[in-house]
Amino acid sequence: MTKGTLDRHQANRQRETSLAASRADAVRLALLLTYITLGWMTIEGAASLLLGWASKSLLLEAFGIDSVIELFSAAVLFWRLRVEASGTATSVRVDLVERRAARLVGYSLYALVAYVILNSAYGLFIANRITDTHESVWGILIGAVAKVGMPILAGYKLKVAARLNSRALRADAIESITCGYLSIVLMIGLAATRLLDWWWLDSVAALALIPFVIREAQAAIGGGCDCSKAEQSLS
Repeated sequence: MTKGTLDRHQANRQRETSLAASRADAVRLALLLTYITLGWMTIEGAASLLLGWASKSLLLEAFGIDSVIELFSAAVLFWRLRVEASGTATSVRVDLVERRAARLVGYSLYALVAYVILNSAYGLFIANRITDTHESVWGILIGAVAKVGMPILAGYKLKVAARLNSRALRADAIESITCGYLSIVLMIGLAATRLLDWWWLDSVAALALIPFVIREAQAAIGGGCDCSKAEQSLS
């Protein structure tokens, strides 16, 4: 074997080692982002559901349920990343986990759509559901925190997803972006209900969540998303 051939083999080994180290760093960063998501969604979901139940606010309840769904997605993603971090995962296994997780999350989001439609109809046409606006300030605060933090978190997820070529992490990032959009609807709906005292506005505003959630469900079940547009939406 000539010296030139040996040099090429050594260069290839160094390149492979460098790529493996870079991917390992990306997996560790993805795990850190997933830890943050798990903690964030636990607090956000519990607070939104409790406040929604106390104030009879469908907007807050729907926002809380969406947080629970994101928590489920993050938990599945955490398992997938831990498998890769352990070094025991094959590419076939990782791809299978990602596709199954995406479908489960997508179907869960369709369940959220059905929940919002049924409860909006119940509040508008049967019960004349009246929201207690005393809890609105806390709900608006939850929305404001999500509006600021979620796009930042999603931006990091998209960058790491590109490094790992992970559809699961990209889908999770899109959920974070959607959460940022939903927080705007939440703040506007709660503020308008509090200021204008229109009992029906909460249920109507909750229906505005549906296009975002359906789009997210379709992307998850379809197995892909336009991440270039997603990154542009963060700017």
